[in-house]
Amino acid sequence: MRAREEELKGLGADFTFGFIQVMDGEKDPRNLLVAFHIVYDLISRDYSLGPFVEELFEVTSCYFPIDFTPPPNDPHGIQREDLILSLRAVLASTPRFAEFLLPLLIEKVDSEILSAKLDSLQTLNACCAVYGQKELKDFLPSLWASIRREVFQTASERVEAEGLAALNSLTACLSRSVLRADAEDLLDSFLSNILQDCRHHLCEPDMKLVWPSAKLLQAAAGASARACDHVTSNVLPLLLEQFHKHSQSNQRRTILEMILGFLKLQQKWSYEDKDERPLSGFKDQLCSLMFMALTDPNTQLQLVGIRTLTVLGAQPDLLSSGDLELAVGHLYRLSFLEEDSQSCRVAALEASGTLATLYPMAFSSHLVPRLAEDLCTEESDLARGDGPTRCSRHPRCLQALSAISTHPSIVKETLPLLLQHLCQMNRGSVSPGTSEVIAVCQSLQQVAENCQRDPESCWYFHQTAVPCLLALVVQASAPEKEHSVLKKVLLEDEVLATMASVIATATTHLSPDLASQSVAHIVPLFLDGNISFLPENSFSGRFQPFQDASSGQRRLVALLMAFVCSLPRNVEIPQLNRLMGELLELSCCQSCPFSSTAAAKCFAGLLNKHPAGQQLDEFLQLAVDKVEAGLSSGPCRSQAFTLLLWVTKALVLRYHPLSSCLTERLMGLLNDPELGPAAADGFSLLMSDCTDVLTRAGHAEVRIMFRQRFFTDNVPALVRGFHAAPQDVKPNYLKGLSHVLNRLPKPVLLPELPTLLSLLLEALSCPDSVVQLSTLSCLQPLLLEAPQVMSLHVDTLITKFLNLSASPSMAVRIAALQCMHALTRLPTPVLLPYKPQVIRALAKPLDDKKRLVRKEAVSARGEWFLLGSPGS
Repeated sequence: MRAREEELKGLGADFTFGFIQVMDGEKDPRNLLVAFHIVYDLISRDYSLGPFVEELFEVTSCYFPIDFTPPPNDPHGIQREDLILSLRAVLASTPRFAEFLLPLLIEKVDSEILSAKLDSLQTLNACCAVYGQKELKDFLPSLWASIRREVFQTASERVEAEGLAALNSLTACLSRSVLRADAEDLLDSFLSNILQDCRHHLCEPDMKLVWPSAKLLQAAAGASARACDHVTSNVLPLLLEQFHKHSQSNQRRTILEMILGFLKLQQKWSYEDKDERPLSGFKDQLCSLMFMALTDPNTQLQLVGIRTLTVLGAQPDLLSSGDLELAVGHLYRLSFLEEDSQSCRVAALEASGTLATLYPMAFSSHLVPRLAEDLCTEESDLARGDGPTRCSRHPRCLQALSAISTHPSIVKETLPLLLQHLCQMNRGSVSPGTSEVIAVCQSLQQVAENCQRDPESCWYFHQTAVPCLLALVVQASAPEKEHSVLKKVLLEDEVLATMASVIATATTHLSPDLASQSVAHIVPLFLDGNISFLPENSFSGRFQPFQDASSGQRRLVALLMAFVCSLPRNVEIPQLNRLMGELLELSCCQSCPFSSTAAAKCFAGLLNKHPAGQQLDEFLQLAVDKVEAGLSSGPCRSQAFTLLLWVTKALVLRYHPLSSCLTERLMGLLNDPELGPAAADGFSLLMSDCTDVLTRAGHAEVRIMFRQRFFTDNVPALVRGFHAAPQDVKPNYLKGLSHVLNRLPKPVLLPELPTLLSLLLEALSCPDSVVQLSTLSCLQPLLLEAPQVMSLHVDTLITKFLNLSASPSMAVRIAALQCMHALTRLPTPVLLPYKPQVIRALAKPLDDKKRLVRKEAVSARGEWFLLGSPGS
């Protein structure tokens, strides 16, 4: 047929008749696949079918629906789904089959066989793409009756979903057919039948057919703009009337959720003339109903009301300025609800963010001033020392401000408010708490994330917030500012870490040109104390974080780390050699662990991004020399180890050749009596994703499958080291190995499982709870994915898991019980001898003092009780 198409077409219908005779009675699935493809080509390539259309249909449709189970170990690999799709392509390839196919589909939909129903509905869906009104006209009542019955009565969600999809396709087919002036519009009559059969069920919100009816109407309405207008204009008045007729909150919620479904469908279609929009005539009623829901005391009804407000707001020109002002007032009220209405509060904040993007002026005029007033009130409370009265409203006010900062014009109002509020905390007579400062920084963080969508907003946030934050902490770190109430709070680890996150988020999405402008100010600030670009830069003292002996200024290197480690790779950093030298020196300073760790991370982050070449080699040599000098002896061993760890991670991520040497050095430290446990934990850092530095979001060079490569290169050495190590340091090797395996993708681990399983089982006997938890987390998925291998050690596994279910650590107890639960996935004959022993042993954790442990015990014991029972 490919090579001699013209000659075969020259045979006319005789070729088709000859093929029908050859295909008739074929049973081999391999031949059927080929035959279905040939029939499809006969139709799609316009071969002459002559008077044999019905015969061609009969010779293919006799296989519908496909009932085929491939034999075990079938070398040909033909699946039932292959045959189904090939046959469906044939049946749905031409409208000429319609008069024969549609009665067959109706018959199969009405049958009792689930697979036949699904296949028939899916085939009908496919046919609607090529059929027109002419083919469907005589079968529409029967098709609608079959689909309606399946949606109303089915116990299968899949059949319901396919029925709704078929109805949508039928309606779409009727919608796109071109009509003659004197022809009957089948779409209107079809939709009228659907409305007639479903409308009355919408008046019974407590009855079980209300939702199937709503789904049928929505499936039809979602097919085209015409269908949506027809259904919506008939259904909305009824639902609005029913909402007012029913007074119970749960009934109103059901009705409002149905209305919401029809409102969402309107978003699919655009209307050039706003007067043509079907919702225009219901605008006032919909707004009134929505506001009733928002003021109802029922939380679930409020939630639906908030979603309705969001959808109505997305419809252009539907909400008037008065409606918007009222809606903003409701969102303001809902944003300050008590803890027991947490879901409503979160939904209100989310809706505020969505609507603020669409209506920035309304939120700037009506919400921002109220939130600003709340912040001023709270600042006054703080100045008077009335801390407890503000605890609940203060974080919610900050959350509301950050939530609505989704439009550039609003950001220009809310960002100064938040920064001013942070500065005002420094001028009160009572020191703010750490949590209050962190709450402000977290709000700034969310604003920064919102600004990442718009380059202009991102740059505005960066050049406004970053200098302000730096000015605050530089002031706080000055020695003569001891009396500042905010000083100690701003320099705390948690606060600096949160500020660092804000600065990193504000930097990652900068363009290289703008990032270069910023780096030209910030790096000289830390190296030379150049404070000229900071607001209110009249600092009496000098800012020299790398030379200052006090820890206050050194701690601010964490902010430098956040900035430079988030820059795009192609941004040139001024005075890089000097900066790297200063970071290297500070990383081994013992007076302030926070500063030395931040310096080590910053050094590693810059190493990771630096292009290969002589300069990188020089930096690495300096780092190796510094590490070796620090590890040899003296008080800086811990800091030198931290530097080694971060430099190793930076190189492992980018596949640098030196990473293997540094990893070997790290393994050597597992035998060290002082640093051995820390070195074992270091393998967790090497294999895990960081949140502050060395991240893909921060433009770090992170090669794909670095974990797999690390596993292949280093686990054999870890195993050899374990076997050769003295007894007292073996736990360090087990801990390191456990961390590596726990973070490795399971498909990589499964082939190595037989050789490593004995070590994992030994790790369960290690007294360190971190090792136990890491190993249990590693074993649980393996019980599900490699049952045959795990079955060989079932006796040991059961004994160790039951012992750990009585561990002092709650996390270990929970993980052990989860593993006991996962054990039930092993072959039943292997487990049955242990069933009585396990059920008795699992009775003890049922009385555990922690609820989460009891919950896991109930779940695991229940599965063991059912083991071996019929149907389990």
